[in-house]
Amino acid sequence: MKRYAKSHEWVEVVDNSATVGISKFAAEELGDVTYLEMPELGSEIKAGEMLGSIESVKAASDIFAPIGGTVIAVNEALATDPAILNQSPEEEEGWICRLEKINAADLAKLMSEAEYLEFVRK
Repeated sequence: MKRYAKSHEWVEVVDNSATVGISKFAAEELGDVTYLEMPELGSEIKAGEMLGSIESVKAASDIFAPIGGTVIAVNEALATDPAILNQSPEEEEGWICRLEKINAADLAKLMSEAEYLEFVRK
């Protein structure tokens, strides 16, 4: 089950590994993504810290870690084709990074999908 941050990132935890991406709402608000700065492999991050950044035809925005952990993988496909984030922000192709050694307590501070959808409607 995905959990969402107020800063519009999502996280899905499976077997003590977390996949992180941006929400469909964020991708739509950004417009056509032209560049993505990814986190470094092996970097340890805390919830709320900057994970990377996104540039689009409309704006530049930081990506924040919804939970803490260690970066074990980045989606290399986004480096050559950042538009994948527009086409598939919450699907298999559009993930940004994967974390291990996650801080499970951070999950309790995030919203369910229903809570997030209500949040963005406000």
